[in-house]
Amino acid sequence: MTPGTFLRLGVNIDHVATIRNARGGEHPDPVKAALIAVKAGADGITAHLREDRRHIRDEDIASLMAALTVPLNLEMAATDEMLDIALRHRPHAACIVPEKREERTTEGGLDAAGQFTALQPIVGKLLDAGIRVSLFIEADPKQIDAAIRLNAPVVEFHTGRYAHVTGAERAEELRRIVDGAALAAKNGIEPHAGHGLTFDNVGPVAAIPQLAELNIGHFLIGEAIFGGLEESIREMRRQMDLVR
Repeated sequence: MTPGTFLRLGVNIDHVATIRNARGGEHPDPVKAALIAVKAGADGITAHLREDRRHIRDEDIASLMAALTVPLNLEMAATDEMLDIALRHRPHAACIVPEKREERTTEGGLDAAGQFTALQPIVGKLLDAGIRVSLFIEADPKQIDAAIRLNAPVVEFHTGRYAHVTGAERAEELRRIVDGAALAAKNGIEPHAGHGLTFDNVGPVAAIPQLAELNIGHFLIGEAIFGGLEESIREMRRQMDLVR
């Protein structure tokens, strides 16, 4: 790994909570999963508190804040309810994501350009509280420009389409992420990426030199069924390090 180009790994533990909620009760515990992830090499933990509380619950955020020694990245919709929760807990970072109740998972990037006026006061209040704001967007110059105008210090590029297409389409999506990362960094914004990344497809994204962090969750929790959570995270860390 080239000195000075370390790529952070944020592990999303939402789907440990999904399994817990399938039967109710307290097991498996997402906080326990978060601590295992840190032991395995996670540089931060991501948790998405959705409006419908389908996985992470309010009490999980308080428990994670109390237990973690690494940064917590709270994924949240741009609503007054989620803003109040973020301001109450004051996580290290808040990543604003689009959210539709009927979707299975986040289906695309936030339209920061189209929602600029609504986002501006939310981003401002989070920043005033010392919370590092990230916008989960497509690698689109229009969206990056909106992030610049919103004074967001971080953008996270949605890699879902890259992950789910092949051949020339994947190459084109990768090019968009490469160009987006360069544009963000040139304008003083730290670029991250995530969604749909696996052992097989993470390499080309991890190799993008401007990217500072990848956030990965569903795949790692799924792999944990077969080889354990610690081992799945260590392997992802290895795949990322191979190209840095």
